[in-house]
Amino acid sequence: MSVKIFAMTHKSFEVPKDSMYIPLHVGHKYAKEDFGYAGDDTGDNISDLNCYYAELSGVYWVWKNYTDADCVGICHYRRFLTSEEGYAFTEAEYERILEEYDIVTTKQLELPGSYRNGFGAHHKVETLDETGRIIEALYPEYYDTFVSLVHQNKTYFGNIMVAKKALFDAYCDWLFTIFFELQKRIDLTFEDEYHKRVFGFISEFLLYVWVTANQYRAYECRVAIIGEKKETSEVTSRMADFFEKRDAVGAKAYFEAVLKQRPDILMEASDINGECKLCLQAVSTANLELATYGYCFLTRINAYSEIIQYFRGLNSAASNAVRAVETAQEAQSQSAKAVYVQTIEEHSGGESADAVPSWTTAIALRAAIRLYAPNQQCADRAFAYMADR
Repeated sequence: MSVKIFAMTHKSFEVPKDSMYIPLHVGHKYAKEDFGYAGDDTGDNISDLNCYYAELSGVYWVWKNYTDADCVGICHYRRFLTSEEGYAFTEAEYERILEEYDIVTTKQLELPGSYRNGFGAHHKVETLDETGRIIEALYPEYYDTFVSLVHQNKTYFGNIMVAKKALFDAYCDWLFTIFFELQKRIDLTFEDEYHKRVFGFISEFLLYVWVTANQYRAYECRVAIIGEKKETSEVTSRMADFFEKRDAVGAKAYFEAVLKQRPDILMEASDINGECKLCLQAVSTANLELATYGYCFLTRINAYSEIIQYFRGLNSAASNAVRAVETAQEAQSQSAKAVYVQTIEEHSGGESADAVPSWTTAIALRAAIRLYAPNQQCADRAFAYMADR
């Protein structure tokens, strides 16, 4: 068997040296730059719908136009399937896996609630419900599986998969039949570019439905995320400029504007080192301090690296304090106050005092604690403990 994996991209990136990987520029029809990669706008294509379909415009292109390999796969320019040890599979390894399994894809994501509730928290849940109605009408044999899984808490991630071309084609035929009908039924007016990619979001779950309903043997793998998104580095670079100027108000306005256009900037797959979240925490803290005290932490530190280090330390101390209080609360029900205080000291590791500068405000402490405390009582006790130290 021969295997070719298409790395979907809309940016220039370091293409893996293995010739098994082929970069495919999705949304190429309206792209402002050309990177020299094959585009999704030749032959039978939906490149002009990329804003709604995201990487699926590339999936469609592979389905309709590529026939030169026995097995085909889809990954992203920053996301690749790997072994448990973290290395990318060779073509020979994919061949061996696909002799035993029907599809290679990601590990199942476990969500905090049902898929439907999670989708509804970020998108129009009516769109997902309409998808179910279309499946009931066009593919009734899949409907019970859809209903069951949509109320459970698992899904696949990223439309990343490798399969024999015939099975890949069968999946695409099923998927795009559903989506082209859905496209006729929903309002394609969205508040920002992120939410426009509605078909891309739903398809991650539909791959899970398709595999489960057909009882396909799925080889589920880790996903390696390589490097930051360009958008992420642009945000942190701009934030560094605002911090250097001690412009907390401007930083807040800029970050709010970014979040309206790219709410995914705070997701783990985008913010792999957590610095965007720390920037948001810093901006929120600075503006609350300004409103309350007339000054903020930027009068003390304004270098980006120092600010990131400060909030990492603050959060570490807050997390330790919350854990100590939670442990001590369990002990309190069985012991006296002295034992309660002793338990806090034993579980704090002494890190709170070292990690938090003396000039840290109550606002900064409380904001950090709220990230970890499960309730207000715990937050108040953790604050009292950190403030005393």
